[in-house]
Amino acid sequence: MDNIDPTNGPIRVKRALVSVSDKTGVTDFAAGLVREGVEILSTGGTAEALREAGLEVTDVSEFTGQQEILGGRVKTLHPRLHAAILARRSDPEHVEVLASERIAPIDLVCVNLYPFEQTVARPDVGPREVIENIDIGGPTMIRAAAKNHEDVVVVVKPECYDAVLEEMGQTGGEISASTRHWLANEAFAQTARYDAAISRWFSESYEVFPEHRVLAFEKQLDLSYGENPHQRAALYSEVGLESHVLSDLSKLHGRALSFNNVLDLDAARKLLADLEGPACVIVKHNNPCGVALGDSGVDAYERALSCDPVSAYGSVIAVNRKVDRRLAEALHRNFVEVLIAPGYEADALGILQQKEAIRIFNDEAPPFPDPREKDIKRVRGGILVQDRDGEPEQREMMEVVTDVKPSEDSWDDLLFAWTVCRHVRSNAIVVVKDGVTLGIGAGQMSRVDSVRLALEKCREAHEDDADDLLAGSALASDAFFPFADGPAAAIEAGTTSVIQPGGSKRDAEVIAACEESETAMVFTRHRHFRH
Repeated sequence: MDNIDPTNGPIRVKRALVSVSDKTGVTDFAAGLVREGVEILSTGGTAEALREAGLEVTDVSEFTGQQEILGGRVKTLHPRLHAAILARRSDPEHVEVLASERIAPIDLVCVNLYPFEQTVARPDVGPREVIENIDIGGPTMIRAAAKNHEDVVVVVKPECYDAVLEEMGQTGGEISASTRHWLANEAFAQTARYDAAISRWFSESYEVFPEHRVLAFEKQLDLSYGENPHQRAALYSEVGLESHVLSDLSKLHGRALSFNNVLDLDAARKLLADLEGPACVIVKHNNPCGVALGDSGVDAYERALSCDPVSAYGSVIAVNRKVDRRLAEALHRNFVEVLIAPGYEADALGILQQKEAIRIFNDEAPPFPDPREKDIKRVRGGILVQDRDGEPEQREMMEVVTDVKPSEDSWDDLLFAWTVCRHVRSNAIVVVKDGVTLGIGAGQMSRVDSVRLALEKCREAHEDDADDLLAGSALASDAFFPFADGPAAAIEAGTTSVIQPGGSKRDAEVIAACEESETAMVFTRHRHFRH
């Protein structure tokens, strides 16, 4: 790497400061250091834990000549300690100061921080406890050691303990410049994440959209490629949120996920979470191309597939029932990129695993949206931030605006179509009947074109019986119809009920067109654009 000084060689660790909040593995790490002849300095509870493990420890207060004060708020903020960390061993003046002040240099700093994120996540926590869990001395030592990584090893994660000990064991107690540089990178990332969490907690006390939005992300996995094969990609999750796109998913089979796989997987899980009863969602290019309710998993899948079997080739499929042999055999006949289900029977999994390419995931829990999560879209040089779209509107919130009222069966289809429509790219039109999508018009610049596309999809998939299927169908539109031509095209094809937000200057004309054809129309009063 260009920013590693090639003249900076390995250093031998002779003295280490170990002071951690998370004590996972710390006694084994300290014992390993002692075996390499390293002197251990420590504080408070860490020193006590190390002594209980039979290790010899020097208290930091003995090193500095200053006892902890202010109830432990000040214990490592001392010039002697920070001189021992920050002194450059290649600078004669620094070395002379250490000698004249009789300060022994510290070669390794092992520190992790008060559990601020875990503390603020508790629903019963008060502001005083939160404030006391803002670490001051820890970040200061970490940053000092990371800054001086030319001469000091900084370790902030228990996951790094074994690697550090292994390298020391192989080199007679030395740590290379490249390892020190990488550990410094981890250290600064850790303090940045910590400060981001603190900033977020303070900001949320004032406003939903604060003047400064400080976010931290950590990598979950490298992806096989980006939107296109020549683009590199990785998945990061936002620090501080309770879940992310792959939460509670365990991979059972298949190749690595791509960028597009993750987008479609997310879309499928979100839509499936809004459906009740046996259901199947088929997603292609971040749009549902088939959604259905059924009597069983295989029934829901076959009904969803019937909507657009051509687009379903190479899709992401999510079902909310355990995959049995019948469903596995039906899925095996198609090319599936990603399959998500809450369990698989053994023989069903065996059938699916015959194909190497399919990525099979076990969904251990439906996605639970964190109320703090905002919807963020990247634009050149910045981000757009908005509230999440929220949950589907309830029937009680809707208004029938025609004299013709929907039957109960029509209401079921209207609500189903409205639920699906919220997950389709705008302009979005969804035509359904009996809990099955017949046609989906997505991403068109004209709403009437989306209607025509949805009807076309139905006719392409059901050449001989499209007219019978469309008779008595329900249509959902994610935004108002600016003219009557949109619903008129669907009504002419057989649609008898329409659900839309309303709010157009020409609502009266649109309603009149429905009244004239004895078509029921429902207004939701909420638009659901998805760009």
